[in-house]
Amino acid sequence: MADPARDALGAAAAPEPPPGSSPPGTGDGAAAAGEAAAAEGAGEGEVRSADGEAADAEEPGLQAGAARKVKLELKERKEKKQKVDEDEIQKMQILVSSFSEEQLNRYEMYRRSAFPKAAIKRLIQSITGTSVSQNVVIAMSGISKVFVGEVVEEALDVCEKWGELPPLQPKHMREAVRRLKARGQIPNSKYKKIIFH
Repeated sequence: MADPARDALGAAAAPEPPPGSSPPGTGDGAAAAGEAAAAEGAGEGEVRSADGEAADAEEPGLQAGAARKVKLELKERKEKKQKVDEDEIQKMQILVSSFSEEQLNRYEMYRRSAFPKAAIKRLIQSITGTSVSQNVVIAMSGISKVFVGEVVEEALDVCEKWGELPPLQPKHMREAVRRLKARGQIPNSKYKKIIFH
C-alpha cells in the first residue's frame, strides 16, 4: 500500500502539467524521458532532445547563422575557383596562340591521344583479379599517358645527345628507360630491396 505522507509530498513537489498534455504515466515512455532530459538540461543552458543530443538554447538562430556562413564560404570558394579557372584558360590561350605550326600540330596530337579504355580495363582486371570502375580506368589511362610522355621526352634527349635525328628508334627508348630507372623514376619490379637481413 502507498504511503499517504509520501504521496502528499510528491504531489506538492511535482509541477502542474500544462493544459492539453497527457498526465504522467500515460503515453510514450521515450517522450517522457525526453521531456525529463529537456527539463534537466534547461537549467544548465542546454536543451536535450529525446535522443539525448545536446543543443544550445538559441539553436535556431545559431544554426541559421552557421548555415549563412557556410553558404558564403562555399560561394567565395566557387568564385575563387572560377576565377582561377578563367586565368588558367586565358594563359593557355596565350600560350597556344604563340605556338608555331609544328608545335600546334604536336599539341593537337597530344590532346587527341589516349589509350583505349577497354584495353586498360582488361589489363587492370587481369592484374588485380577484380572488376574496376570507369573512374579507375580513366585515371590509369591518364597516368599511363603521362608515363609514356616522360619516356618519350627522355628518349628525345638521348637521341639529341647522341647526335642523331628523330624519329626515335628502339635503342633510344631502351636508353631512356635505363636512365629513368637509374634516377629512380621507374620502379624495378624484378628486383626487391631487402631492408632487413
